[in-house]
Amino acid sequence: MIKAITKIGNSQGIIFDSALMELAHLKVGDEMSVTCHDGGSIILTPTRPLIDPEQAAKSAKRIIGKNEELFRRLS
Repeated sequence: MIKAITKIGNSQGIIFDSALMELAHLKVGDEMSVTCHDGGSIILTPTRPLIDPEQAAKSAKRIIGKNEELFRRLS
């Protein structure tokens, strides 16, 4: 897939059309890590949390509740 760099306001950018966004499993607002290599290669990598924050909170509450006595003795 070939994309052209275009002027966007006072900057330049590449437009990601909906097909590319879907292919890469991206959505507006996703954060990207940008790595530049010798020779001009630019790598964009989505920075996704390993676990959904809401799921992490639910899991933590469940684990704390299950092991409440153990945590109390350790504190």
